Amino acid sequence: MLPVRVRFAPSPTGPFHIGGARSALFNWLFARHHGGKFIVRVEDTDLERSTRESEENILAALKWLGMDWDEGIQVGGPNGPYRQTERLDIYREYIERLLQNGCAYQCYCTEEELAEEREALLRRGEMPRYLGRCRSLSPEECSRMEAGGRLPVIRFRVPEDKVINIKDIVRGDVSFECNGIGDFIILKSDGIPTYNFAVVVDDHLMSISHVIRAEEHLPNTPRQVLIYEALDWAPPEFAHVSLILGKDRSKMSKRHGATAVEQYQDRGYLPEALDNFLALLGWSPGGEQEILSIEELKQQFSLEKVAKSPAVFDVDKLNWLNGHYIRQSSLERITDLAIPYLEKAGYISTPLSPEKREWVEMVVDSVREYLVCMEEVTDHVHLFFVNKVDIEGDEARDILTGTQVPAVLVAMQKKFAASGELTRTGVKGILKEIGKELGIKGKQLFMPVRVALTGSTHGPDLSQVVVILGKDKVVSRLEKVLQGFSETN
Repeated sequence: MLPVRVRFAPSPTGPFHIGGARSALFNWLFARHHGGKFIVRVEDTDLERSTRESEENILAALKWLGMDWDEGIQVGGPNGPYRQTERLDIYREYIERLLQNGCAYQCYCTEEELAEEREALLRRGEMPRYLGRCRSLSPEECSRMEAGGRLPVIRFRVPEDKVINIKDIVRGDVSFECNGIGDFIILKSDGIPTYNFAVVVDDHLMSISHVIRAEEHLPNTPRQVLIYEALDWAPPEFAHVSLILGKDRSKMSKRHGATAVEQYQDRGYLPEALDNFLALLGWSPGGEQEILSIEELKQQFSLEKVAKSPAVFDVDKLNWLNGHYIRQSSLERITDLAIPYLEKAGYISTPLSPEKREWVEMVVDSVREYLVCMEEVTDHVHLFFVNKVDIEGDEARDILTGTQVPAVLVAMQKKFAASGELTRTGVKGILKEIGKELGIKGKQLFMPVRVALTGSTHGPDLSQVVVILGKDKVVSRLEKVLQGFSETN
């Protein structure tokens, strides 16, 4: 196999879509698996919609996902420029070559004439295509057209009665009949090349060995192969990966949830979780393993294991993976990720003192097993930041009606008030002592204390909660619940 050189070439016309991220990841993994090169270039010839802001968004998302590139935009290389609008002179050279060898010609048809031709084909039940009205214009006819104010586009002359056979690594053998294609535009009247032409020139000059992209690009492939042949260039190998569908089996869209990478980043998904999830959208290493590190993905990835069938975006699976990576990450890292959400919610302000930082780490550690994504941290830590908790739900209120509850809370309050610095081992010892003294154990002992301190029957380990709250706040909360008993008796 030739040295592997693959590329990711996004159009910077909006936020970085999750489908684009999957395509980039497959290219990157393929390059890293084979010790090849991963190139990033920008296809910005859609002048009305392309923005530098979108370009920066895409590049930042690639870096966040851990996809470094060996050549291309920002990092440079021997095949630049890597932004299409900076390569117009290069494209013009190969347009001239196609005009000279008769594989391309000038077309002066107006939008109105093309619309009439399209309607006529539709009425006859035929596929709309350009029928070659300007194929045989003489130089004199071209001059008259231009004198009349018409600016030409350049069309590629598609051979008649030819079949294009493509051996796709993912989809197998695919054939296209040229008679259904029609002569297509390769250079617009404003001098901007079309996608199908520019991508061929770029891929050839950058020595791209494999084109790995979404299935929706498959219909473009015969046009590109024709251009390769007309310029006497060998085409790369193609691999068209399946579409990403929502759970209802329709094409992934906003109604299925977040579609942009930055939305997942903003909500606190971890990049390694998203990489793991995206890799499994249409590819499988075989077997039952679903949690794979980036190193394992690089070692195991192959195009031969990419499925033909569409991949289903299962957000529940992504959430499961992200929860796993949150629990596996260092507490320092998870706390760093949590701090912006806690600050935005008004729970803390930065910078944090070393003591406050240590306390925040304890808070985050106590709740991270419940997190699907980091933005959820604010839903679980409320109990640590309020002066008074509200009893949540009938179940919690019923627990405080037990006849043993006042005695348990009084004993706990006295023990905690008389204790020194609270530790989790010390708290467990106090609970055990109270249980022996009162002859109470299990839920009858622990649940009243949990409800009094947190307002809920569920949550972090009780000894962990007590240590985080600290002696003063624990004693205060028990006192407030006991006052409630006094007021009702």
